[in-house]
Amino acid sequence: MRDLAASGPRPRLPRIAVVAASLDILGGQGVQAAALERALRAEGAEVHFIPINPRFPYGLGWLRRWPCLRTFLNQALYLERLGGLRRADVAHVFSASYWSFLLAPAPAMLLARALGKRVVLHYHSGEAEDHLDRWGGLVHPWLRLADEIVVPSEYLRAVFQRHGYRPRVIRNVVELSQFRYRERRPLRPRLLSARNLEPHYRVDNTLRAFALIRARHPEATLTVAGYGSREGKLRRLAARLGATGIRFAGRVEPEAMTLLHEESDIFMNSSVVDNQPVCILEAFASGLPVVSTPTGDIGAMVRQDETGLLVPPQDPAAMAAAVFRLLGDPDLALRLVRRARREAAEYAWQRVREAWQSVYTGRAA
Repeated sequence: MRDLAASGPRPRLPRIAVVAASLDILGGQGVQAAALERALRAEGAEVHFIPINPRFPYGLGWLRRWPCLRTFLNQALYLERLGGLRRADVAHVFSASYWSFLLAPAPAMLLARALGKRVVLHYHSGEAEDHLDRWGGLVHPWLRLADEIVVPSEYLRAVFQRHGYRPRVIRNVVELSQFRYRERRPLRPRLLSARNLEPHYRVDNTLRAFALIRARHPEATLTVAGYGSREGKLRRLAARLGATGIRFAGRVEPEAMTLLHEESDIFMNSSVVDNQPVCILEAFASGLPVVSTPTGDIGAMVRQDETGLLVPPQDPAAMAAAVFRLLGDPDLALRLVRRARREAAEYAWQRVREAWQSVYTGRAA
């Protein structure tokens, strides 16, 4: 793609309101929203961030222990914050699926449309197929409020096209400067999982694979970075498997992930619902060979024997075998990480900057 700096003055960006989860909810969408906000500000854009999870006033934090009260107060505070859309020309609304879609993107799009703002829906969820199929009547009227729907992958574009939409694909962004690429020589069985502890990421299968790896490589270690509803069950599973060397790191802030990548040699992912996970791009940028299921768009990112190794979902033995293959063939691992690092460069801001400018100004792709 042409470097915009060589093509004359860049068009001035409109004022942009980014509506998304803040990093108080640590996940892919929050990381993407923060990266996009930083990149846009560096371009000189005026950006107003509206969190879908505003912090509770002092003294009301205890309400978070009660789901209904938590949702009610969060929604009241969020709707009040949406008044910030008046300060923008474009509403860039990040979206997940199911109830989250109705509670956060829907009111933002409705108000932005009423205020005469350009509405960009940035849909990320790997559950899109089921969401659009089963929740159609609660979804399609809201989708029609968007001037443009943007998705990060061809996988999601195909899902939306089957429902009659024409989304634009703009890849996720990885901030390469935040990660130090390093080739591991020798490659050691120091494994990393960086998915939150929720059902669709199936970290339990990563633990089971590690138990098989540990049986052959007693020196192996596994760092589990992430938090979520399954933490207790996963800790009990690790104890039952009897595999020592597992460290649950809990919630890890984005700036601290660099150190975890430095300490690790191989990245493992067992997700069964997914789209285009940033954690895999970060592993690419850090020089970690990746072993993953091909869920969602992952098969387009982790191409077998080119940028990583793919294993069937729900198959810990296959995942362990892929790790054994890497450990036994360091030349293969080296080829994979070098190609993966080049792949990560395709997700840098410079590669998507012009596409986002076109979305914000309404130009054709």
